[in-house]
Amino acid sequence: MRRPSSPVLALNAAILVSAAVFSVLTSPDANWNLPTLGVLLGLAIASDLMAASIRSSKLKVSGSFLAIVVAMVLLGGAPAALVGVLTITAGWLKWREKPHYLLANLASYAAFPLACGLLFDLIRDHYQLDSGDTGFPALVFGTFVLALAVNFTMAALYTRHMDGSRVAVTARRALVPLLISDMVAALMAVGVSEVTLHLGSGALALFGVLLLAFQHLLAALLTSEDRAEDLQRRTEQLASLQVGLLSAMLRTLDLRDRMTARHSAAVARYAREIARAAGLSEPEQELAHTAGLLHDIGKFVFPDSILKGNSRLTDDDYEIVKMHPFHGAQVLAQIEGYGPVANIVLAHHERIDGTGYPNGMPGKQIPVIARIISVADTYDVMTSRDSYRKPVTSQTAIAELRRVSGTQLDGELVEVFVKILESKDVAYRHGEDADFETELALDRRVHEYASSEEPLLTGLSHISR
Repeated sequence: MRRPSSPVLALNAAILVSAAVFSVLTSPDANWNLPTLGVLLGLAIASDLMAASIRSSKLKVSGSFLAIVVAMVLLGGAPAALVGVLTITAGWLKWREKPHYLLANLASYAAFPLACGLLFDLIRDHYQLDSGDTGFPALVFGTFVLALAVNFTMAALYTRHMDGSRVAVTARRALVPLLISDMVAALMAVGVSEVTLHLGSGALALFGVLLLAFQHLLAALLTSEDRAEDLQRRTEQLASLQVGLLSAMLRTLDLRDRMTARHSAAVARYAREIARAAGLSEPEQELAHTAGLLHDIGKFVFPDSILKGNSRLTDDDYEIVKMHPFHGAQVLAQIEGYGPVANIVLAHHERIDGTGYPNGMPGKQIPVIARIISVADTYDVMTSRDSYRKPVTSQTAIAELRRVSGTQLDGELVEVFVKILESKDVAYRHGEDADFETELALDRRVHEYASSEEPLLTGLSHISR
């Protein structure tokens, strides 16, 4: 938050002084009915002291605005400006905001009641409208809307000057959620003005009750809006923590095993392409991509002798290796919304012939996306240069994929992948340009995870060992 510039302070001071001068000059033409003025001033001040605030936009919204508009209609611009200035002053005595905010508020609450009140009188007199005329309620309603627009614009522009908030953003946070309440207040202004003009100042007692009730409703609405924004902000923080935690785990694993991050990115990219070519929906394609990124996260359980070793695995070592899908699924199942990813990770080393691990799940019982991951994983392990085995050409890898079709891998998905590979360049076929950070797209994942009302990754299925 920066300090206001000298030109802006000077502008607010000029607006305030100009409003004071015009109020004095036009005051003889105003209706200085002291009982009415006193009631409206008291209601405006009481309402302002009960003001509900919007923390996200640093604006206070008070039912005092309604009293000021009624003062414009019943008394005129100068008395309404006086009500506005005294209301802001009383509020400052309670809230003790910084002097430059007091100046800005005084300028606004002196200017818009005076200008809109004078315009109301000008139009009313020009068309000779009385309270019983059809056009009178429309004029009161229009005056309320105009005053609201002027007041909001002045406040939003000052907010933009102070912290850089765009006017459109401030409107979305502070104005749009209250449009219905504002229209109700405008109708109340019409009704109170009509009743008071017909029945006298005693009708303002009813207005006082309505105003305080409106203020209570407004406070409840703003509290609800603030809580909704707090919930959204906390959801985004939780999403950032959860997705970031998974990312950090893979990066840490990559420090132990240099191929993990690139391999995960390649498998994710291949898996999305296979899912798309196989006719899966866009949400399913995204699920395949996410599962590809995370399919080896369970390798955390591997000791360095397995993770970095070049020697043949012992039977005990192989038993540890066979458990990494289970451990990866356990980790993912703890993250809200990642149940389907956990199920895919759990099954990505199952085989079509039922001899895979960890559960020996056969054929079509294996989730289709897990079968997709198996094809992509097998291909990248064979062709990658950072593997612990000597890489083979794409043509040799394709031949091997076809050899194990129907036993280890899904034959239909193998052929889908082969067609993809034959249509791509050499860099793609070997996955050398796969970048983990690009495939992760962390900011996008956090946003989608936090903003989706019905996220794709919902529900947890039981993970068996």
